[in-house]
Amino acid sequence: MIYDEPRFLSGGDRAVFIEFGNSIDPEANQRVTDLKRALEAADIPGVVESVPTYRSLLVYFEPQRISAAELRETIHHLRRSTTVHERPKRKLVEILVAYGGEFGPDLEVVARHNNLSPEEVVRIHSGARYSIYMLGFMPGFPYLGGLSPKIATPRKATPRLKIPAGSVGIAGNQTGIYPTESPGGWQIIGRTPLKLFEPTREPPALLSAGDYLTFVRITPEEFTAIEKTVQNGTYQLTARFIE
Repeated sequence: MIYDEPRFLSGGDRAVFIEFGNSIDPEANQRVTDLKRALEAADIPGVVESVPTYRSLLVYFEPQRISAAELRETIHHLRRSTTVHERPKRKLVEILVAYGGEFGPDLEVVARHNNLSPEEVVRIHSGARYSIYMLGFMPGFPYLGGLSPKIATPRKATPRLKIPAGSVGIAGNQTGIYPTESPGGWQIIGRTPLKLFEPTREPPALLSAGDYLTFVRITPEEFTAIEKTVQNGTYQLTARFIE
């Protein structure tokens, strides 16, 4: 459910939550993105950082420079003065993925669970446009909206102790990408050679909440070749603005 008016919740003496709904919903997330970008454009003194989630925005502030009440009034003003026509364009980023085999050991698990062939799973997974709802769990990990229910699959009963960086997985009705090597229980169906998080890069995260991405299938040979260009810094990310 989306709230008629956002709810303001205290996050301590230096932060406030602005909630737009109580469920995962594209419109609620769009409102989160709109407010985040409006705050960034306004460059309000005392506002330190804003962190988007599926349905809310966490705003950190310096109470010596702006009070919680002043921040709340400022946010109300921004929401009233911002229209749909003023929304900035959103990027569509292409994430290259080698599916199955050593890159996606759970592709057949997902296929069997949904009574599909592995090829059908790949076609469905790579044929959608996903909203980047939020980054979380670990730096740069994108939580994506738009996975087809035809390939939704529960998490593994026993998580793996080590999942390679770049692994693309499915957990329930979500899909995401592991930016760094990590334990995890998602069903791994592929892997990208791209680096989703690099501390020395500016910005460190390859993806941004509020944008879109698509998965583009590549061969194992292409994976190896692209991985080399990523490592030597010559790879050029494919992205375009769509709205």
